[in-house]
Formats: sequence, C-alpha cells, structure tokens
Amino acid sequence: MKDSLLILSGGMDSTTLLHHKRDDIALAICFNYGANHNIKEFKQAQLNCDMLKTPLLWIDMQEAFKHFKSTLLQGATFVPEGHYAADNMAQTVVPFRNGILLSVAAGIAQSHNLSTVMMANHFGDDAQYPDCSQNFVSALSEAITLGTGGKVSLYAPYTVMTKKDIARIGTSVGVDYSKTWSCYKGGEIHCGKCGTCVERIWALKEFNDPTVYEDKEFAINVLKEKGEW
Repeated sequence: MKDSLLILSGGMDSTTLLHHKRDDIALAICFNYGANHNIKEFKQAQLNCDMLKTPLLWIDMQEAFKHFKSTLLQGATFVPEGHYAADNMAQTVVPFRNGILLSVAAGIAQSHNLSTVMMANHFGDDAQYPDCSQNFVSALSEAITLGTGGKVSLYAPYTVMTKKDIARIGTSVGVDYSKTWSCYKGGEIHCGKCGTCVERIWALKEFNDPTVYEDKEFAINVLKEKGEW
C-alpha cells in the first residue's frame, strides 16, 4: 500500500527519490515559495509525476516567504556564482525553509492518512543549509512524530549520501535527468555557474549528463580548483 508523501522540487535529488520509492509514494507536493527557479522546477516535477501516475499538489507559499531575505528570492542577477562551499553561497539560504515546508507536508500527510513524509536532502547540503543537516533531520523527525501523535514520521534516506551517490541510484532506476531542473537562476537553460549547477555537473560527470548549460567550462574550472574534476 502506498503510504508516503514526497516533497518534490523537480530537481535531481527529489526526482530520484520519486522514482526510487515509486511503490511507496501516494502523493507528491511541490512548493512555490517565490524562488527564481520554482516554476522551472514545477514543470519537471509534473512531467515525472505524470510519467509515474503520481498525484501532484502545487502549493503556493509566496505570501509567507515574501518577508524572507535570500538571494534566491531576489531575481536571477542576485544569485552568486561558484562552488557550494564558497562563503558567498550562504546568501542563497532561505531561513528555516525546510522546517516550514516539512511542517506543512506533515499536516497534509496526516490529513490524507499517510504515515510518512519523504525529503531528499543529501550530504553536502549542510555545508550552507543547516536545515538539511543530519542533526536537523533527526530533531524534526522527532517533532513531526510527536506533533502528529505518532501518525506521521519523516524519511530522509539520502541524508548521508553525496549527489553523485544519488545520481548513481537514479541512473539505476531509470531517471531521465534531462527532465529535472537545478539552476538557481531559472533561465531558459542551466547557467553552469551557480552553486547548484556546479554540483550537478560534478554529480553527473560519470553518467552522460544530458543537461545543456550556458557555461559548463566555468563549473569545470571551479571544480578543478577544488581538485574535484
């Protein structure tokens, strides 16, 4: 019986989890919190859900998040470029985003009699995003279970995996990564310069990356400087 709800962005990680755990997922939800790339993500999320015949909810959270400060919410020209580990990537933090979205997801799961909320954070996210860390996941998992009277739990299977590990799983279960979106700038094609593009290029290096980038060489040079290429 399908008893899980997945927070699906349409990016590499959550799309992999959608396919990886397709037999458990009864419902996916995609949040629009006003980021530059949310609409691009949603289109890919819809494509993959249609493919798997998974119901998808589109939830508009822009009104709440318009009071938050983050370069992701200020337009493409404000998005910093470079490696995820760079200090300027801290500007892309949307404060407590995952805590808020997971709380909404837990309420929806309980309302739909679903016992699990799935999220696709991974090791490396917590370099800049504290609400992706293993400690955060453990604490919020306990809070969700307590707050729903034991009816809902949190499942985050990629917490200790790298994005390359996730790409390996996705490739094994047939994910088409051309039908995913990562770029924070939200342009016509992936920029190749923002932190998530750089990480995507690194993760898909061994897997025939189908993505079209504006400037892939920028990312490769950044990765070479870090000894990761």
